[in-house]
Amino acid sequence: MRHYLQFKDFRAEEYAHLFERAASIKRRFKNYERYQPLADRTLAMIFEKASTRTRVSFEAGMYQMGGSVVHLTTGDSQMGRAEPIEDSARVISRMVDIVMIRTFEHTKIERFAANSRVPVINGLTNEFHPCQILADLFTFIEVRGMNQRGIVDAGCLKGRVVAWVGDGNNMANTWLQAAEILGFTVHVSTPSGYEIDPVVAGIKNSDCYKVFKNPRDACRDADLVTTDVWTSMGFEAENETRRSAFADWRVDSAMMALAKPDALFMHCLPAHRGEEVTAEVIDGPQSVVWDEAENRMHVQKALMEYLLLGRIG
Repeated sequence: MRHYLQFKDFRAEEYAHLFERAASIKRRFKNYERYQPLADRTLAMIFEKASTRTRVSFEAGMYQMGGSVVHLTTGDSQMGRAEPIEDSARVISRMVDIVMIRTFEHTKIERFAANSRVPVINGLTNEFHPCQILADLFTFIEVRGMNQRGIVDAGCLKGRVVAWVGDGNNMANTWLQAAEILGFTVHVSTPSGYEIDPVVAGIKNSDCYKVFKNPRDACRDADLVTTDVWTSMGFEAENETRRSAFADWRVDSAMMALAKPDALFMHCLPAHRGEEVTAEVIDGPQSVVWDEAENRMHVQKALMEYLLLGRIG
């Protein structure tokens, strides 16, 4: 049994397999081909943090794969009434086949997984967001590393440069893990006081990222420019302070012009146009945010297939 709690939980060759499966599963979806390898399997989704994309992508994806879904929040389960996480894990994992949790502290999902009889997937924690980066990387490969026959070349990520502009948050941490495993470099630029923490990110190889004080320098010659909201869920009290601190970290057309001419723009959404990104960028020709959002569903279907059935194809 495997869990997927951080990006570094899988090896490079496993990601190559997942990207191939995601491409195959997506082709079937677009061609209206029935593919239900997870018939009679049940996914439990546990939300301490609300979400649109995480819920829709996992729920729709599991139904498309032939399975069923149980949706729980802390308001309608004992997890919101002080039942120990360990006890909830022991009970829930006896009744379902796989669990997705979207919560706050990463230690919560680790405690749940340690007492679960079934695979556990991290739908987001304060420290990591591996499913989103999985979708982002697949989207990049789909645009830059897939031939006309639909054959995936995960090797197209090697040597690439990803510019991260904004908060040193769970997305930034996960980008660093991905860079270390898959052989690309992340250019990180954050305001003072919001830097990344390599210890939290769990990075051993400092060569996988470079830090820039000026976000424009981080974007220079990048293959991909990506960002996130200035104020993540749970930090709303800091909103006004963050708006002031992040004012120079807005991705605009001038920043994108410093990246490579064919550079892509990504955002995990929801986006605040005029804050972390201008409308002309997120709605412009270099933006792939809508493909990126859809691909959450396809990569998560491949992930659930892999965790439940092992390698297919």
